Amino acid sequence: MNAELAFIGGSGFYNPDLLENPTTVAVKTPFGPPSGDIVLGQISGKNCAFLARHGAGHRFSPSRINYRANVYALKTLGAVNVVAISAVGSLKEEIEPLAIVIPDQIFDRTRLRTNTFFDDICVHIGLADPFCLDLSHALWQAAQKVGCSIEKGGTYVCIEGPQFSTRAESNAYRRMGFDIIGMTVMPEAKLVREAEMCFSMLATVTDYDVWREEGVTIETVISNVKKNAASTQRIIQEVVSHLPVKDGTCECRHALKDAIVTSPEAISAEALDKLRPLLGKYLK
Repeated sequence: MNAELAFIGGSGFYNPDLLENPTTVAVKTPFGPPSGDIVLGQISGKNCAFLARHGAGHRFSPSRINYRANVYALKTLGAVNVVAISAVGSLKEEIEPLAIVIPDQIFDRTRLRTNTFFDDICVHIGLADPFCLDLSHALWQAAQKVGCSIEKGGTYVCIEGPQFSTRAESNAYRRMGFDIIGMTVMPEAKLVREAEMCFSMLATVTDYDVWREEGVTIETVISNVKKNAASTQRIIQEVVSHLPVKDGTCECRHALKDAIVTSPEAISAEALDKLRPLLGKYLK
């Protein structure tokens, strides 16, 4: 079953029950196991997939998630659109806890994570706009349809974690003009682009980070994510009817077209076999 739309659920969002006729599949990848089994099903007749980013029982911290296996697994299941659901902190007074943001930019502060599928060959993809504009607009339309207040646009600064920021860091990010802060959008966004899928995000705001006097606790984060769960689920259920019609023109779907630098004859058969789901249409 090709999953037209895949959802990656983050902290506090583990509800594959939104899928009709669910079935669970275990997917093996050359990059190791994904965070867990993937749930396949339908929403309004459209094939969808759900993956819990942190695994069952929230086993994996942001730095220990096997992002490559997660994205590769969704690609092999035929996913063409990927929506990430993530808890974030706010760096702006006007972006209040319980808000939902569809960011349009990312600033990457991670340093411990493998961020490419292409260890054995040289590939340079464009990432100027890390989120698909069409898919983000579809999410915004869905939110308007179901009456959910949503912020469109803004920069997500992704920190390594698993610790929350120091006050000095949080205030520095504010001075740099960032809007929200989290720990999981990278390398997820980079890998989804390398896999030539469209990517967008529902970032659910749980707190004001630590630039205000109060600190951040995981209890607050999970509590506010759960409060936002109903709104997030309504948007997800509605977005399938707003998915952009893709006629092959979306840049996300052709990110690798002119990005492969290594000569085909220099690519080993082993590397090509491992990367065939990603590169097969370019390297025969």
